[in-house]
Amino acid sequence: MLSPEKLSRLNALAQKQRADNLTTEEREEQRQLREEYLVNFRGRFTAELENLGLTKIEQPTCPCCAGKHQH
Repeated sequence: MLSPEKLSRLNALAQKQRADNLTTEEREEQRQLREEYLVNFRGRFTAELENLGLTKIEQPTCPCCAGKHQH
């Protein structure tokens, strides 16, 4: 999980972006913090789905178009 300090910084950068333009360094910092947040979020979300007993179901390819796409 993202630390409270990092989350506060990410929110501060988002507010500043709405009010002003961010510097190049601030945009890069925001990008890195967002990426870290999303990695953590996806990991927790996947773990929660697995705890519920849900797993990814592999679908066979569709015979309607020689398997060029999946439904």
